[in-house]
Amino acid sequence: MEPGNLVAIFDSALRLSIPLLAACLAGLWSERSGVVDIGLEGKMLVAAFAAAAAAYAFGSAWIGLIAGIGASVVFGLIHGFASISQRGNQIVSGVAINMLAAGLTAIVGNAWYNQGGRTPPLEGDQRFGDVLFGHSALVYVVLLAVPLTWFVLGRTRFGLRLRAVGENPAAVDTAGISVTGLRYTAVIIGGVLCGIGGTYLSVGQSAGFLNNMTAGKGFIALAALIFAKWRAWPALGACILFGLLDAVAIRLQGISLPGIGEVPVQAIQALPYLMTVILLAGVIGKAIPPRAAGVPYVKER
Repeated sequence: MEPGNLVAIFDSALRLSIPLLAACLAGLWSERSGVVDIGLEGKMLVAAFAAAAAAYAFGSAWIGLIAGIGASVVFGLIHGFASISQRGNQIVSGVAINMLAAGLTAIVGNAWYNQGGRTPPLEGDQRFGDVLFGHSALVYVVLLAVPLTWFVLGRTRFGLRLRAVGENPAAVDTAGISVTGLRYTAVIIGGVLCGIGGTYLSVGQSAGFLNNMTAGKGFIALAALIFAKWRAWPALGACILFGLLDAVAIRLQGISLPGIGEVPVQAIQALPYLMTVILLAGVIGKAIPPRAAGVPYVKER
């Protein structure tokens, strides 16, 4: 393969890994505090729709970003209210978020624009343009979030308390620190990151919103999070690995392989999801989540 093709593949892999990385970091913040977030897919989807709709209405990609983050945070707070305040089942709440987002974006999009759930195409200032090396500002924002997440969670008092909430909330509560407040903070941070990832999908990578445009990226991000063992730098590597596989799959479409012939498009498109299953099968038994993840905390009286 020519060097130019390799550069193009790695460039494409970076672009494709950005929404995965944003959702993966969102899940990392949430689960480090003890809140399992299956709703990453739904939050990214609703953020993608809100961002595209706002960017089209106001003619500004940055206003779209604010709207996308706002919509994602609202859905995150709904999940937080159900799983933290009401001590509901966090898995059920996350699945409900995904279902609500899928239905709501399709219905509202069709009602507003009458284009089968799509938004009108975005042009000019309605999209994020390239700022450096052919990538938009959101790419560098998400990449910057990796060292920032690593530093805050691993080197600050706030990060130590947040991780303690995910391991032993009773000890944190005994020290006079609000377990509920810390978990809500983590959920909000996760909502911001999902909002950036969803906005990138519709306003940065694409030129508008499409029905179900996340296409399982939230679940792949969860797989990357488990594969990375809830750590920031390994999460970056895992997401780039998935992005690279997706980029290679796109390049393989229509190519005839020796001894195999032309591989069906459906088989090539399934490669990232197949890799998800393989990685989970290989590491899920070794990856240990935060001890309090998924367990509602009830304060002793």
